[in-house]
Amino acid sequence: MDAHIPSSDWTHLCIAPIHRLEQEKTGTHADALSRSEPVSSKQFAFLRTLFIPLIIFVFLYFIQWLTRENGNNYKPIVLYPLPKKKPSPSMPCGVPVQNDPIIKVNNLKTYLVGSYVEHRQEVKMIKTIAIVLRSETTKYNCLLCCSGQTTSVPAMYNIHSDHFGFEYGTADITCQLPENCETPTHVAITSRSSNKDGSSQDIHTFQPVRNQQKQEVFPYEFTVCISVMYDYDNVLELVQAMEMFKILGVQKVAIYKTSCLPKTQKVLDYYIKQNFVELIPWKVNSYIKVSRGWQKSVSSGELHYYGQIAALNDCVYRYMYQTRYVALQDLDEIILPMNLKNWTELLPELERKYNQIGGFEFENNYFPLSITDSSPKYSPDSWKKVTGVNILQHIIRISNDPTKFNNFKVIVNPRLVFQTTVHGLLQTVRNSVRVDPHIARMYHMRSIPREIWVTRSQIQDTHLRDYADSLIPAVSEVLRQALGI
Repeated sequence: MDAHIPSSDWTHLCIAPIHRLEQEKTGTHADALSRSEPVSSKQFAFLRTLFIPLIIFVFLYFIQWLTRENGNNYKPIVLYPLPKKKPSPSMPCGVPVQNDPIIKVNNLKTYLVGSYVEHRQEVKMIKTIAIVLRSETTKYNCLLCCSGQTTSVPAMYNIHSDHFGFEYGTADITCQLPENCETPTHVAITSRSSNKDGSSQDIHTFQPVRNQQKQEVFPYEFTVCISVMYDYDNVLELVQAMEMFKILGVQKVAIYKTSCLPKTQKVLDYYIKQNFVELIPWKVNSYIKVSRGWQKSVSSGELHYYGQIAALNDCVYRYMYQTRYVALQDLDEIILPMNLKNWTELLPELERKYNQIGGFEFENNYFPLSITDSSPKYSPDSWKKVTGVNILQHIIRISNDPTKFNNFKVIVNPRLVFQTTVHGLLQTVRNSVRVDPHIARMYHMRSIPREIWVTRSQIQDTHLRDYADSLIPAVSEVLRQALGI
């Protein structure tokens, strides 16, 4: 039978098993025994090469099945602890940071301006300046970020009294710092009404906590806070104000800006490059209908005069440990010493005279824009190429009525102030004092109704021109460099 087996390999492989089966059936046991040993060796080798990959395949399939069955519960086994990632400065606690106002609190009509460490209380806490809807009652939490971890603590709030009857007002939101988070770098304000502890609420933005360290040495002697710049186009007066501030000894001007004309922005950019001006974006009008006046009966809106009071309070805290004094005033106002050259000489004199290191009130004096003196000496031709008021042309002062309240602006030690307002201070460590107008007073160039100033005495006051020799060339140089005029 073997003589009939074809010689081809595939035929041999196909017929050999059949041949062995026939041998077993016909009883040719001796042949079968004689061939059992080589066949078994071949089979073992064949099975070994077949089953080892098969076992590996089954094992891998079993692991895949386990992973699929456990789904999201499957976690990789970590044999060694992974290094802890440092929190990113731009994403502390995994949340983006917004450095500028305004931040809306989720589900509430509350808008955050700035957050600061309050060092002057018995218990260290964070104080956040905010704008709130006065009719909305709520409970707040502070969500604190410390070294990449969040901690939620309850907060209290207090609405300032000077809201002038508008729906919104300035408020302080305060929270005590817990032992496990005594130096938070960032904070978010949340509503306790939407969740129990504030920690599970969806937080989109943190803001930095400023004033981390209580300082006693300051980079600036005088800082001016301007609130707020809205659709501003008075280019000439802006430059004159900045240069007068420099002459008086100011090193920094903070301006809360909503909007201005392109030429105004060019001037601001010039002073920003000099590190003399800091612009704080003030976009509260994107959230709240602001009033253009201070009386609700006269000027419609939901918030007093562009949110000026919130901006002033924020500026006091922002510069609390950067400057010895802050002046809270507008760009059309200049506080002038009567017999001294500048504020650097004036403030020590006031401290000695009034035995006080705190706040000083400077009485307002109007110089109507409708009364001008157009002397060519004080009105260079280059100045006429830009829009705005020339303060050197206004030398008629309207007398104040001593029987009536006269407004004022203040220069204060910010570390003695808890709450401020447009004219004066609401809460302080030490009360402010009214400065004798023969020592210093405020010059205020503005439009006032004729029926007001015609009934008052008109006094010629050229004291501002005593600064003209320094002011005129300085203003002309800025106009040349900033605007090419």
